[in-house]
Amino acid sequence: MKLSSFPPSLSASYSPTPSGVIPQLKEVELTLEPALVECATEQHQQHKEQKSKTWGVFASTFVTIFLAEIGDKTQLTTLLMSAQSHSPWIVFAGAGSALVTTSLLGVLLGQWLGTRISPKTLEKSAGVSLLLISMMLVWEVLH
Repeated sequence: MKLSSFPPSLSASYSPTPSGVIPQLKEVELTLEPALVECATEQHQQHKEQKSKTWGVFASTFVTIFLAEIGDKTQLTTLLMSAQSHSPWIVFAGAGSALVTTSLLGVLLGQWLGTRISPKTLEKSAGVSLLLISMMLVWEVLH
């Protein structure tokens, strides 16, 4: 009895050629048009540039927020809550969730304002707001 690797239904209809190639699939020809190759190269370059810009925005946002948050009242509050509660991971989860939520609100508000106010006006108003807050904090310290 001859054993075959094909199921009985296929073994009757299939007889391998001496080279082991199925006759219908002897040769496959592939040609590439230069214009298609050039288009694919341009798309790849644009994708790389977009990816680079995305990581640049991510990195600058991370560094800016990280440096701004070091030693601020949120970090000090988190430090105190962690020391008092003796549950640092729960405090971490709560503080992290709160920071993510406030960041989401900031992003959504910024996106909404960005469609209604010019970037130059938005930058000036943010600068004036920060100056006013700074002056109020200095006033509280001095009086």
